[in-house]
Amino acid sequence: MAGKTDQIKGKAKEAVGDLTGNKNLKAEGEADRSAGEAKEKVGHAREKIEEVIEKVGHTVEEVIDKSKDSSHRK
Repeated sequence: MAGKTDQIKGKAKEAVGDLTGNKNLKAEGEADRSAGEAKEKVGHAREKIEEVIEKVGHTVEEVIDKSKDSSHRK
């Protein structure tokens, strides 16, 4: 969410900077927008990593359960 907010804020600053001829404000807007895009990408990567960790956890549990079952059969 913060990433989208930064992107919107950055776009607004860029637009105002363009309209007023304020190069510093435009540059600040570009920086805000880029930071927002980076935050959004980090958030997506974090979600993917959490999914992988969850899947690995389930797989480990299945392996342990199968191991227990096979040792009880002997």
